[in-house]
Amino acid sequence: MIPLYHFLIISAVLFCIGLFMVISKSNAIQVLIGIELILNAAILNLVAFGKYDKLNNNGQVFALFAIVLAAATTAVALAIILNVYRKYKTIEPDKIDQLKD
Repeated sequence: MIPLYHFLIISAVLFCIGLFMVISKSNAIQVLIGIELILNAAILNLVAFGKYDKLNNNGQVFALFAIVLAAATTAVALAIILNVYRKYKTIEPDKIDQLKD
């Protein structure tokens, strides 16, 4: 059986990579990928702690709901990014300086 801290180390690395992408990237798609990496790190923690809890499977069930919500939010975010691109002809958040036109 793989020790729990291996999963936690992988999750921490995923979280750090995602946080770096959110902070450093200027492209909206790359920021969205960074947010997804952060969410996947949290889901990995849920599954890892749920695996080592012998009494119930609440971690896996909650992770399943988190995956479904992540897919829905990604679809909405991509639709927003497409609409922003149609209006401003760029997906770089720094170049979009006004919301009303």
